[in-house]
Amino acid sequence: MDSPAQRRIQAIQQHLISYDDDCQSSLLRPNDTAAEFVLEQGYSVILPEKLETGKWNVYRSVLSPVKLVSKFPNHPEIGTLHDNFTHAANIFRDYKYLGTRVRIDGTVGDYKWMTYGEAATARSAIGSGLVSHGIPKGSCVGIYFINRPEWMIVDHACAAYSYISVPLYDTLGPDAVKFIVNHATVHAIFCVPQTLNVLLSFLSEMPTVRLVVVVGGVDEKIPSLPSTAGVEIVSYTKLISQGQSNLHPFCAPKPNDTATICYTSGTTGTPKGVVLSHANLIANVAGATYSMQFSPSDVYISYLPLAHIYERFNQILVAYYGGAVGFYQGDNLKLLDDMAVLRPTVFCSVPRLFNRIYAGITNAVKASGGLKERLFNVAYNAKKQAILSGKNPSPMWDRLVFNKIKEKLGGRLRHIVSGASPLSPDVMEFLRVCFGQVIEGYGMTETACVISALDKDDISFGHVGAPSPACEVKLVDVPEMNYTSNDQPHPRGEICVRGPIVFQGYYKDEVQTREVIDEDGWFHTGDIGLWLPGGRLKIIDRKKNIFKLAQGEYIAPEKIENVYSKCKFVAQCFVYGDSLNSALVAVVCIDPDVFKAWALAQGFKPDNLEQLCNDPRARAAVLDDMDAVGREAQLRGFEFAKAVTLVLEPFTLENGLLTPTFKVKRPQAKAYFAKAIADMYAEIAASDPSSQKLL
Repeated sequence: MDSPAQRRIQAIQQHLISYDDDCQSSLLRPNDTAAEFVLEQGYSVILPEKLETGKWNVYRSVLSPVKLVSKFPNHPEIGTLHDNFTHAANIFRDYKYLGTRVRIDGTVGDYKWMTYGEAATARSAIGSGLVSHGIPKGSCVGIYFINRPEWMIVDHACAAYSYISVPLYDTLGPDAVKFIVNHATVHAIFCVPQTLNVLLSFLSEMPTVRLVVVVGGVDEKIPSLPSTAGVEIVSYTKLISQGQSNLHPFCAPKPNDTATICYTSGTTGTPKGVVLSHANLIANVAGATYSMQFSPSDVYISYLPLAHIYERFNQILVAYYGGAVGFYQGDNLKLLDDMAVLRPTVFCSVPRLFNRIYAGITNAVKASGGLKERLFNVAYNAKKQAILSGKNPSPMWDRLVFNKIKEKLGGRLRHIVSGASPLSPDVMEFLRVCFGQVIEGYGMTETACVISALDKDDISFGHVGAPSPACEVKLVDVPEMNYTSNDQPHPRGEICVRGPIVFQGYYKDEVQTREVIDEDGWFHTGDIGLWLPGGRLKIIDRKKNIFKLAQGEYIAPEKIENVYSKCKFVAQCFVYGDSLNSALVAVVCIDPDVFKAWALAQGFKPDNLEQLCNDPRARAAVLDDMDAVGREAQLRGFEFAKAVTLVLEPFTLENGLLTPTFKVKRPQAKAYFAKAIADMYAEIAASDPSSQKLL
């Protein structure tokens, strides 16, 4: 067996950049023999869809123009998630891997770490335990708890023994969990004591479940079921013990085997099961390594839900490089405290959190006033100008101003990544000035995560970069929305993706699969994009949620909601219209601090904000501000909301108005605000008879 010193030397060698001819030709230079079929556009190359007659409309990354990436360039032998973790466990055996904060007497202390070697041992024990309990190869295994080390151990065990992991959102609610378990024919479920109680309430309605494993449960407190139930409940520690005493050899999967079924909540209907193979996931992560390099010294904080593909992707990438993963406590409100203790170097998040960081810092700067505010503005503008001109900013500004801000997130961040939805240019610029390198990406569950991402050296923003080296992208005309590939100055259309990252289909749903994957293998995302100069993609609209107004105009409400979200009063927004009405209306969840400040300035008593929400003067003020923001964004006349309802209660997962990825559930919102919608249309009709319903 290699000594720890030899393994460290191996690990260091893995991360040295090779400059041999093979490496240069595969990573840095386009293949000259393909020049006849390639037009270079900076960050992308353009190819004809069909070599002889095709239109030149297919974009690929300039990093791999001739062949789409499907394997890690330095480790083509890694074809599955099992291979990836085995590689990591062998090379980084003694390196810290999974960390949680120790709880002593109810207090939270420093992080305690499990090494890659220890995680590999636990993985073998869990997998062997499942085999010992008679769970057949190829079975689906549910994981029903939030991020913690055991989540990853179970996932690694599934990969090593050819099981299919099925994340169960803790936020989806009992009905969706029951649907997924039955739909995926889940045989074993890993849960925690809190989610065990939910499972027990409808266990009899999930006939395929044979084994329930309780993570963090105490053996003495675990309920036993009658043998007639056909279900055994054991603690996680007991399953590890059973597996260790009867270890089974790995049952390694093949690259094309299913690795996971990720159920997307969707904004309508029942959840859809996205089937992803090992090859899908490896290809996507391998494509990312062309632009994102980590090292074993990197530390990543895990707080994004592991039930989502974004976090699963991050975990695979970090393990490939031998990085450490510290888990948050489980409370988003304590995330900054966790980051201060962990001091991560890699932070992946979503615009919702970055917007809060932006608002918190800018409000604090304004509140400080005087010299502090002037110093911040001088430092900000100087650093911004240096970045935009491609120069290195003076380190003086970091010492005087920005290091204090960086300390709020641990002080060591060198990679910040934003995904899941568009990040506003203002916030992107702010993050770059305050923290350094920020990368924005675009992806979907159906593409195993990344479709495109900003190049780390690209200082522009307001787009999602060039295609991943693991896929190709084209835009398809959407004539009903007036988007075509001939649009000037930029081609526009529905974003379609093809390559080894595209999913296998929706589980047990051939009809919906055929709706989104065409006969040539292109996955139709439903997102509308345009190509900017340099071959960079910008998301501008959404196709699936369009509807017609009474006069025949098509409306994409999410685009309008994104515009109105920039209004100072608006915390959240739901825009509604239908084919029976000729105008749009909006329900706005107001920002209470901004609303209160406005009320004081206007001479209102802001003691009862709920009452103030119903005041016509308040609604008029918010609508005026929304109109101003809409004009600035050049909304068309029929895209303006003609009436608004103000509410204090946020749209949340708990009240059923948001999906777990924080998108508005439109049918549910329509039902929830039915009276408000009817009242707004009555108000419009009273003031403008021409806007009445067309019956």
